[in-house]
Amino acid sequence: MKKIILTVFLSILLFSSCQYFEKQVPSEKDLLQKELKSINWKEVDEFPSVYGSDTIENKIERQQCFFEYMTQLIQHKLSVDTLSVLYPELDTIEVKVTVYPNSRIIFEPLFPKDSVAYDTVKIDSILKARLVGFPKINPAIKRGIPVKTQFILPVILKVE
Repeated sequence: MKKIILTVFLSILLFSSCQYFEKQVPSEKDLLQKELKSINWKEVDEFPSVYGSDTIENKIERQQCFFEYMTQLIQHKLSVDTLSVLYPELDTIEVKVTVYPNSRIIFEPLFPKDSVAYDTVKIDSILKARLVGFPKINPAIKRGIPVKTQFILPVILKVE
């Protein structure tokens, strides 16, 4: 009787353990695709930062500190320029800022599509001439990797 019970037990164990071998393991490609789909590529884990703002732990406060710093620095660099003389009616300009993974920064002025009152080439050259010599910018981080980010800053040219 013990032999029969032992044989039945072993056969049940053998048949049920074989089910573990039949399960398919997902391929690396499938796992990678699943992981890539789960990532929100429109948001970064850490925003770009400068010395001083990189110690702020709160993500929103760090972002706000960085944007305020960049806006003030751009305003300061453009305040001693001829933009306000050439275009007295121009009080605010939007600047698209691109921060690359290697910390390089590119600035582009943005104008309304129907803007013919401004010489956009001249304003662009003034911006490129004035917006140099920035302190080192730490790029944004996504999953531990430096990534390119772009954002638009409104820059006030005239303060009354």
